[in-house]
Amino acid sequence: MTETTPKTRDELFAFLDGLGIKHTTKDHAPVFTVAESVSLRDEIPGGHTKNLFVKDKKDQFFLLTVEENATVDLKTVHTLIGAASKVSFGKPEKLMEYLGVIPGSVTAFGAINDGGHNVTFVLDADLMRDEIINCHPLSNDATTSISSSDLVRFMEATGHKPLVLKVTS
Repeated sequence: MTETTPKTRDELFAFLDGLGIKHTTKDHAPVFTVAESVSLRDEIPGGHTKNLFVKDKKDQFFLLTVEENATVDLKTVHTLIGAASKVSFGKPEKLMEYLGVIPGSVTAFGAINDGGHNVTFVLDADLMRDEIINCHPLSNDATTSISSSDLVRFMEATGHKPLVLKVTS
């Protein structure tokens, strides 16, 4: 297995620019939890995300991107996303290997680093009703805003077909 260096924020932005995808980014102090990021809501409109990196017993990995205050039932979500069993959280080493990010910086933009297509990306249908979606640009010291349709277009350009499913209650 060859080690590849994760893409940088600037490489992500160049990729988006190459696709003609409009995006804006606000730099801020690092935030590690949804609670820490609440102060940014007045400055950054749109749907804010939380991301759950999970796996099933067959080591199939999933990234669930949902609205920041939504609840995901980890005991039943496997029945919705096509997992082979109940899911548990993926290890930080796999998060870095597959998505090129560390805990606290998990983002749907990590698809740019998943060249091996090891992760199934799930975008919550409720979140996708927002016109603008806000995600970390591969690090938790900034927030990048992108249209929901362009987020799907970005993922498809990385070779991923995201599942848009209602996974929250």
